[in-house]
Amino acid sequence: MELILFVIVAALAFEYINGFHDTAISIATSVSTKVLTPRQAVAMAATFNLFGALVGTAVAATIGKGLVDTSYVTPITVFCALFGAIIWNLTTWWLGLPSSSSHALVGGLCGASLAAAHGRWSVIKLEGVWHKILLPMFTAPVVGILGGCLLMFILLFFLHRQRPTMINRVFGRLQLLSAAWMGFSHGTNDAQKTMGIIALLLFTGTKAGAFHDLPGWLEFLRTPEFVVAGWVKVACAVTMAAGTAAGGWRIIRTLGHKVVRLQPIHGFAAQTMAAGVIHLASHFGIPLSTTQVISASIVGVGTTKRFSAVKWGMVGKIVWAWVLTIPVTALLGYGLQKFCLAMHIGG
Repeated sequence: MELILFVIVAALAFEYINGFHDTAISIATSVSTKVLTPRQAVAMAATFNLFGALVGTAVAATIGKGLVDTSYVTPITVFCALFGAIIWNLTTWWLGLPSSSSHALVGGLCGASLAAAHGRWSVIKLEGVWHKILLPMFTAPVVGILGGCLLMFILLFFLHRQRPTMINRVFGRLQLLSAAWMGFSHGTNDAQKTMGIIALLLFTGTKAGAFHDLPGWLEFLRTPEFVVAGWVKVACAVTMAAGTAAGGWRIIRTLGHKVVRLQPIHGFAAQTMAAGVIHLASHFGIPLSTTQVISASIVGVGTTKRFSAVKWGMVGKIVWAWVLTIPVTALLGYGLQKFCLAMHIGG
């Protein structure tokens, strides 16, 4: 039981880091366009992340049972997956690179599960990984770039005769709505990933007999209904909101200033496109990378100013972080699980 509680703490630590890592990405455009101060943007993102996290469970189901064969997963496997993801998230945060917490968690889980299964590749549900992770990993940035570019061209077509001061004033207000939607959409997707990992943890704990000694009045702690609809959802939502409130200024600076300079109309277009894509993905249970979608949308919007307006050197560094996330975290999860097996940690 102590191990279960320890891994739950690790899961919530991951969620907290996710809050100041990925949520920084969702508010960067609002800060860079000066529509919101950093403090206002963080407060708005934390609030709407909280609301979004309490809605739906489709993404949680994907993480909890759609990617690996749970018969090989133990509580220590879940811990190794989380720890590998945390190492990568903190590393990329320190470097100021927007990487994907979603892909970090998936990579850690697949690597740790593979080690727990002693190299049996059948432990990974390849169809689920392909349709829910890898295919969206390649298509989401394309949709973000093309969608952001198209939406921006449409706005410019209808507004090209208007005065810049009027456009900035109107879209400064509209960006408040797009920022709120972005925060809400991020909550519906990212917070659910940790819900799914805790649900998987409690399932494996039940299978291992960790809850056999619970008194009768605490039996509800391990029912699937309580895991999905109860304290797990609330804990993840509140923890992500707290992490968001801590801010993620290194990443905000990267996306807000080092990729392309934005005006309110560009910020509105990028956030609206990204929020729409993430919201749709959450509906279908796809653990989408918020990082990829909003970064791609910013690039797409930025290219409408002029192609050279985008700082492609920084974009290249971001792309490398995307490409490396799943392999690196899979190796970290695999190595950590192998170490635990060698040391007979966790059974």
